[in-house]
Amino acid sequence: MSRSAFVAIVGRPSSGKSTLLNALCGHKISIVSPVPQTTRNKVRGILTEKRGQIVFIDTPGFHHSTRKFNGHMKDLVASALAETDFALYVLDSSRPPATEEQELAQVISGHGGRVVAAVNKTDLPRAKPEETEQFLAGAVAGAVPVRLSALNGEGLETLKSTLFENAPEGEPMYPEDIYTDQDPQFRAAEIIREKAMLLTRQEVPHALFVDIADMEVRNGGKLLWIRAFIMVERETQKGIVVGKAGDKIREIRVAAHKELTRLFPYAIHLDLRVKVASNWRANDALVRRLTGSE
Repeated sequence: MSRSAFVAIVGRPSSGKSTLLNALCGHKISIVSPVPQTTRNKVRGILTEKRGQIVFIDTPGFHHSTRKFNGHMKDLVASALAETDFALYVLDSSRPPATEEQELAQVISGHGGRVVAAVNKTDLPRAKPEETEQFLAGAVAGAVPVRLSALNGEGLETLKSTLFENAPEGEPMYPEDIYTDQDPQFRAAEIIREKAMLLTRQEVPHALFVDIADMEVRNGGKLLWIRAFIMVERETQKGIVVGKAGDKIREIRVAAHKELTRLFPYAIHLDLRVKVASNWRANDALVRRLTGSE
């Protein structure tokens, strides 16, 4: 009997959703950084086994804010819950539930579907999974908790079994060798954004996005040529990303090039530059495009 389901991965910022998605699928689907709310889109990853197929939708961290950009990302969480068979609710057991956690739990409960809860980061010394599960029992009726560490893989097989047990009968929706349906331009842009976020630390991250201007295969199918722009909001941020004598942008390019070479079956030429797009987070059309909510 084959099982098949679409599953929305939801949780607060930095709860480990993207790390868990990558671990479940066995491939890097979603970029990861220490910066909260790294994920901006509904990122799709696919797990296929003999027992069936589960298509995961990784959503932005659920964050309470009046900012328009964060509002778009909260809308993505709600739409993912409405479009999927059930929710995989990721909770960070190393920090106590706060107002955001309670608000998200209400949203999940309001969805009315089945919920599997990943009680994550149980490997950390400060983890208190019992308290997390007590909160869960009172906040989301019927949620099935599974303790795990997405980072080191503890509990991962138990979680997979629980997900398949809750999936309805059905045939696979994607070929078995497909682990994501992201297009190449999106994947390249996300890898560059990840490296820029990691290498600029707390100075720039939420103020940047990556625009792929050109991407084409050249030299008889041997070379993938990419021209991309790291877009920031202010000239001062541009200076940080470029760095002294261009050292920071070179560091970002080298790190991105290394990972792009692993991802694509071509030699990579990456032309990477920095531009200013003033106050881009207030641009509704751009924000909808970046968050996939067009």
